[in-house]
Amino acid sequence: MTDRNGAAEPQHAEEPAGEGRGPAGRRPDPLSSLDPVAAYERRTTRIRDEIARNRRGEYTVPTWVLAVALAAVVGLWLLVLFVL
Repeated sequence: MTDRNGAAEPQHAEEPAGEGRGPAGRRPDPLSSLDPVAAYERRTTRIRDEIARNRRGEYTVPTWVLAVALAAVVGLWLLVLFVL
């Protein structure tokens, strides 16, 4: 991409969800976390961002799901070895 002067702009992935934050990632107003409308907007933004990431294939499996799957495989393996 180029701007009006013909200079190339760096291509970035989508900006992180921390828009509107001050230095060091802090919110400018500490009471904004108590505002139910702002909390609703933050939540819906996070959900939309997560859905967009999942559609792009950037989803991850939670660690507890992997641990349960591993335990099930090892349990079935032990069952086959020692019971059957």
